[in-house]
Amino acid sequence: MQTEFLITSLIVVATPGTGALVTLSSGLSHGARAAMVAAFGCTLGVIPHMLLAITGLATLLHTSRFCFELIRYAGVLYLLRMAWLVLRERHLLSVEHVQGPQARGELIRHAVLVNLLNPKLSVFFLAFLPQFIRSDDSTPIWSMLSMSLVFMAMTLVVFALYGGCAAAVRDRVLRSRRAMRWLRVSFAAAFVALAVRLALAQR
Repeated sequence: MQTEFLITSLIVVATPGTGALVTLSSGLSHGARAAMVAAFGCTLGVIPHMLLAITGLATLLHTSRFCFELIRYAGVLYLLRMAWLVLRERHLLSVEHVQGPQARGELIRHAVLVNLLNPKLSVFFLAFLPQFIRSDDSTPIWSMLSMSLVFMAMTLVVFALYGGCAAAVRDRVLRSRRAMRWLRVSFAAAFVALAVRLALAQR
């Protein structure tokens, strides 16, 4: 595994985005276990992009304006919905405990969709991974798969760390209504900002 690939992947994963916001909000509102569930969901959301890149279908997304726009605006609408859920204290940044498979499934669904509905992730896999595959590689698909799995492992670890740090200050934050109100507004604004950035993104 090339050092340049590992360093670049770590930078990409560690850069805060929608997945990091979901994991942070889960850690703050529900604790470390929920943060880990959210991190797992965000990692699962990478799989479709990985499969698209490996099978070559990501090229269609990259070249087809209609497909790109369809997924992009679906992502925009979902990010705006998440901002609304934060303000309405439902699921995200709600102080209710995440219990039972249904609640955990809902949290995973949110986490998966924020990554699934991000067309830039497919473009990233299409443009980024092939650069680290040697021209004389006899098994390029296996090389891409192994690098994708490393990227997913990094995603899980980094997002779990984000969520763990958030969970560590959870009790202190929950004791302050003012802090919770500020957090809801801040997270909602962040989701709206990411939605605007995605709406203005170019292929």
